[in-house]
Amino acid sequence: MRRVPSLPHQTRYPALPGHMVVCGDDALAERLAAELRDLYRTRVTVVVPSLPGTADTGNGTEGRARAAALLARMQAIVNRAAADSEARQGVRVLQAPLLDEETLAEAGIARADALALVHDDDETNIRAALAARRLNPRLRLVIRLYDRKLGQHLAELLDQAAAVASPGLDLAALDTSTTVLSDADTAAPALAATAVAGTSKVVQADGLLLRAVERTPPGRGEVADPGLCTLALLSATANDPAGAEGSDASGQEGPLLLPDDRTVAAAAGRGTVVLETVTHDGPERVPSRGLPLGSLFSRRLRWSLAGLVLSVVGLAVASWLTTGDHPLHAAYLTLLDLFAIGDPALGGPTARQVLQLLSGLTGLLLLPVLLAAVLEGLGTFRTASALRRPPRGLSGHVVLLGLGKVGTRVLARLCELGIPVVCVEEDPEARGIPLARRLHVPTVIGDVTQEGVLEAAKVHRAHALLAVTSSDTTNLEAALYARSVQPGLRVSLRLYDDAFALAVYRTLRAAHPRALTRSRSVSTLAAPAFAGAMMGRRILGAIPVERRVLLFAALDVAGHPQLEGRTVAESFRPGAWRVLAIDSAAPDERLPDLAASPSYDGTEHPSGLLWDLHPGYVLRPQDRVVLAATRQGLAELLGAGSGTRRR
Repeated sequence: MRRVPSLPHQTRYPALPGHMVVCGDDALAERLAAELRDLYRTRVTVVVPSLPGTADTGNGTEGRARAAALLARMQAIVNRAAADSEARQGVRVLQAPLLDEETLAEAGIARADALALVHDDDETNIRAALAARRLNPRLRLVIRLYDRKLGQHLAELLDQAAAVASPGLDLAALDTSTTVLSDADTAAPALAATAVAGTSKVVQADGLLLRAVERTPPGRGEVADPGLCTLALLSATANDPAGAEGSDASGQEGPLLLPDDRTVAAAAGRGTVVLETVTHDGPERVPSRGLPLGSLFSRRLRWSLAGLVLSVVGLAVASWLTTGDHPLHAAYLTLLDLFAIGDPALGGPTARQVLQLLSGLTGLLLLPVLLAAVLEGLGTFRTASALRRPPRGLSGHVVLLGLGKVGTRVLARLCELGIPVVCVEEDPEARGIPLARRLHVPTVIGDVTQEGVLEAAKVHRAHALLAVTSSDTTNLEAALYARSVQPGLRVSLRLYDDAFALAVYRTLRAAHPRALTRSRSVSTLAAPAFAGAMMGRRILGAIPVERRVLLFAALDVAGHPQLEGRTVAESFRPGAWRVLAIDSAAPDERLPDLAASPSYDGTEHPSGLLWDLHPGYVLRPQDRVVLAATRQGLAELLGAGSGTRRR
């Protein structure tokens, strides 16, 4: 076999149960490896491109620099793991110029549990997925792709390939599946929640966004809102002498996960973490249906038309009163005079002649008004499919900067939540422009760093600013300018570099202590979803509680004696797991993946989850539940001591 170059002092060992392989060339691979090692306690092999292999990326200098930075970060992870006896064999870094079958075999694909292909190049991920499926039909695949339709077809193809390669293989029983994710899709809910609720601690379940909210201890005579349920009690002390505040080593002084009601009631003076749904309190964005009359004609033209109509009615009434004719005949004569097709009133009464002259003058005024109405109507219909401008009285909205991959998904999520949005995009051919046009979202085309662009987006009356362009400097410059216009504006920035993001966050927080500032990395927000998919479709997400973590999972009740035949109250085990919701949809109508982001098509996505559960409800084998659990609790439910699937 061809020897694949590896990092110095790289330890080689065979793949064991609980072994995950991550292949990538950017920060997402690094974050995903750290998530699998630190959160799920699995052994990870990271395959990164070697420097010669980056010449095919189109920009050799940029590719080599990115690969060198990733290699340096992964080597630092290995060094840190080597110093930790618990994680001594946690991470292995494999450097290879090509991601082919030999490289995958060297990484231990034949005996691995799951493989994540998170290269930024879709073709590289697809080729590697096909090769990995041939090497191990039982492998769980997680692939990074932006195109949803292509991803759906690819997932079906790979699952069929697994069934053909291993006749009789039960994909559901082994949890052998192909999951296609997009970092933009998985980061969008957290970014949208940041704009609405100021937090990225969110979990998506059946299209519903849930957030973990920290609550301060209630005052005397006050009752804290429990939300959907209480997830945890925060640490009882802010000065842990052991230096392990908030971790498992803090003992009783640390956070208590999934406490029962008695423990919560007895824990006076301790903050709590409760589960809530993400909602928007401001005015909802109402999609435009059809083309109203007010948008066809300008206000001045409408007043002109109204004045002419009143003039014609007045002339018809005057003709009726002065001539004594029938009202309909008088109106008919007035219209003939108006359009200059009536007989001259020669020899007629003076009043009739005066009215005829006035009708002719009104007809002369009517001609340019009708011409203007036709031109405006044609212009409005011509631009009906064009982008809308922000309305004059708009306020309390979210200004979204950038309609690229991430911005497009964030726009869809904000529209699903009914939040008014104004988009700002420099490129009129950007990926998200058609979506903004279809949803009638006001959009400003222009460089956000230029004067007047943010003003056109009504940033001075906005509720929040979401800067998600691909340029860190553009996002920062826009945030600084928006804060100068509105110091109390809620700002969330998409920044790539963690050190830079931390410096920006601290600076903006110090300059505007009363305004909410958040800096987010797409790779950081997307890594938990990719890690959850590698652990199986049952994992919906994870929410950190100080230095501990809560997992959210969807499980079928059948086959779990801790749940089947028990009531909701009896199935609750404090500190281990708690049933939060039941999927009310029929088994054949359920979504295969509750954590998937539904594509926005303009219609509401009804959730089949019931969150207000009666404690006496008996869990049936055909039920599917959503529960919160600790790592140890979920491992016990799944029947694996380490929390991972064993063969």
